[in-house]
Amino acid sequence: MGTVTLGDVTLGYDDEGSGEPLVLVHGHPFDRSMWAPQVETFGRLGWRVITPDLRGYGESTVVPGKTTLTTFARDIAALLDHLGVDRFVLGGLSMGGQIVMEFHRLFAARIRGLVLADTFAAAETEQGKVGRNALADRLLREGMGPYADEVLPKMVAPANIAALPSVAAHVLRMMRTTAPEGAAAALRGRAERPDYLGMLPHIEVPTLVVVGSEDEFTPVADARVLHEHIPDATLAIISGAGHMPNLERQAEFDAALHSFLDRLPAAGTQPTTTVTEVR
Repeated sequence: MGTVTLGDVTLGYDDEGSGEPLVLVHGHPFDRSMWAPQVETFGRLGWRVITPDLRGYGESTVVPGKTTLTTFARDIAALLDHLGVDRFVLGGLSMGGQIVMEFHRLFAARIRGLVLADTFAAAETEQGKVGRNALADRLLREGMGPYADEVLPKMVAPANIAALPSVAAHVLRMMRTTAPEGAAAALRGRAERPDYLGMLPHIEVPTLVVVGSEDEFTPVADARVLHEHIPDATLAIISGAGHMPNLERQAEFDAALHSFLDRLPAAGTQPTTTVTEVR
């Protein structure tokens, strides 16, 4: 657990375990604590797990205005430079997955493998741009509380809110404690995100696509688009999970990720395409 000042921001991060690096990027409007179960599991399995707080979230500097995916990706690159990490497996959930795709666009040579969880590659629609900017205005006006309460049943499958109260409380706490200025800046930046669909067929590293079967924000159909366009990708559908499968179905998510990491090929070999439904 630490912080580092890089240019105009201070980033909070965890760096646990030893071995090959696994970098995990949180979604919106969360913080690095969403990956706490994976930090414990994969640190124990011999991975060096690095989880940053993005600017505007958690312990990192809140920068009002607009934060693009490029800015987030460059922050992560600067953090990894500071930590002396050159090549690594890079994963992200939701907005974190889009940051991962942007990182690949900018720094593909640094990536050993990709994990894209509950995310999608298409550019924002005109309607979506209006909606994201309107939501940014709302968060600045109302704070995070009303929004957090409203979207919890979409972040966590409704059945899991009742069955897994500690998970629901964790997700709600992350959303409520995020700075509205940071969340709004990210929303305005995501409204301008590019289309990554054309990049997907050119991804040359092993890729795991993960999605909760009950995800309303990024449904299974979005994950199938990633799986179909990325050569030799693996798709894991986590049964009974919503938008946060790493928390809602930790054991199943970790099993899919462990299987993927365990099968990372030696340089110059190609993985095989698989589709699994994890129950």
